[in-house]
Amino acid sequence: MKTFELLFHTFCLGVGATFIIDIWVFILKQFNIPTLNFALLGRWVGWIFRGRVLHTSIAQSPTIQHEYCLGWIAHYSVGILFAFGFIWVVGDTWLLQPQFFSAFSFGLITVLIPFFIMQPAMGAGFASAKTPKPLMNCLRSLINHSLFGCGLYLTAQLLQRFQ
Repeated sequence: MKTFELLFHTFCLGVGATFIIDIWVFILKQFNIPTLNFALLGRWVGWIFRGRVLHTSIAQSPTIQHEYCLGWIAHYSVGILFAFGFIWVVGDTWLLQPQFFSAFSFGLITVLIPFFIMQPAMGAGFASAKTPKPLMNCLRSLINHSLFGCGLYLTAQLLQRFQ
């Protein structure tokens, strides 16, 4: 696969897989089920740019201008970075013959980032241990990241139809 084509397909993979999560979040919101809060993600990222990574509670930290927009940009940027990481691990030939298990497994592995980096840095503790419902929060994260893995596979299947 040529370099530009590989970069474009991998970019699309990240956007598509992240969009699958967003469809899920939209469905959950229709039933008033708590979901990802992109404003808090944006607040955290905004504070990182100002030199502060660790928070006692990101919800209690001062707001950042345009944090909701910044959160959405971060959400898709991470999805794209994860897609590049995935292709780096499995190789670009995966795009020619996508395998569900590798994509799904990678999606599950990516949950380690929020469990051990983002949640502790935002004040939620390792694997949401400091939240009122840590097991439920972990389950939600696992579902979201498994859907990301499914999204990698589904997006690759869709990309093949346009080749």
